[in-house]
Amino acid sequence: MSLLHQRQQQKLPDHNHPLSGRAPAFYGLGQRPLSSFLFTRAALLPLVALLVLLGVLLPWSRPFAALFSSGSLSWWNSYTLAQAAAFAARNGTVIVCAVSRPYLPFLNNWLISVARQKRQDQVVVIAEDYATLYDVNRRWPGHAVLVPPAPDSQTAHKFGSQGFFNFTSRRPRHLLHILELGYSVMYNDVDMVWLADPFPYLEGNHDVYFTDDMAAVKPLNHPHNLPPPGKKGRTYICSCMIFLRPTKGAKQVMKSWIEELQNQPWSKKRKANDQPAFNWALNKTAGQVDLYLLPQAAFPTGGLYFKNESWVKETKGMHVIIHNNYITGFEKKIKRFQEYDLWLVNDHSDESPLGRI
Repeated sequence: MSLLHQRQQQKLPDHNHPLSGRAPAFYGLGQRPLSSFLFTRAALLPLVALLVLLGVLLPWSRPFAALFSSGSLSWWNSYTLAQAAAFAARNGTVIVCAVSRPYLPFLNNWLISVARQKRQDQVVVIAEDYATLYDVNRRWPGHAVLVPPAPDSQTAHKFGSQGFFNFTSRRPRHLLHILELGYSVMYNDVDMVWLADPFPYLEGNHDVYFTDDMAAVKPLNHPHNLPPPGKKGRTYICSCMIFLRPTKGAKQVMKSWIEELQNQPWSKKRKANDQPAFNWALNKTAGQVDLYLLPQAAFPTGGLYFKNESWVKETKGMHVIIHNNYITGFEKKIKRFQEYDLWLVNDHSDESPLGRI
């Protein structure tokens, strides 16, 4: 597992020539000036109605977001997850990632691959520090939100560290909140690359969809139920790629995940992370919740895709999302992406809604 984890911006109206081309339309009998017309009774009521309408609709429009992107940064401090989800949702679904500033290049790399599948408009970036919140919304207004309190995430936390635990343990709360708002949600770590659109693979109406983190090869027609537990008495499902529908069952899994994290806090002796807790939650709710294991050929773990060349050749054309896990370290992940032509930011930054970072 790993920490790593456009719509085109509408242009604001051109105010260089605010009224010059339209002034004649506002002149009545006697060529009255515009100011006198605006304060007549006939014009006042429509003006008030327009202001009320703008007060309702403007906060959700992209021009509104663009205004604040170049204005006071403090406005984004009060931008809520509910507002961000409403802004980004398409067909009742949002795509979510969580990012701290050191991993903005990985966010950009992931976004390029998402944009190639025309899904970037659905993305909500949960910023784990204010610098990320401001930078993303400055470049791509409305798509980043910070859920306070912000953890200490100015550094690239090492897997197994307390900082890593503090970062990842917030995930189920974010996802549960989105479910309770009534949206379906896909979560991705940003050390992933989309090669195809994953949504056609979300077959049926199951509560929770996930991928196996084991590198052992499965049959192409493997079953989609929760795999059997491993040596530690639990499964090895990846918590880095999850799709949830806003059902009672999905909410139950998220609540159970939160409880497991509370019962298994990080300590120097027991360096916990969020994935075992997610697996315990799945195992404990399996009989009550409709779970679905996504096909391995489409969603391979890094331990399989990057380490089993013969399997990759056999399943060529089937891969949908590649996860760069089974390796730790910022530079090592970048190098491996580069070796497999999956590091897109150097030559394709123009395809990202964030541009070049």
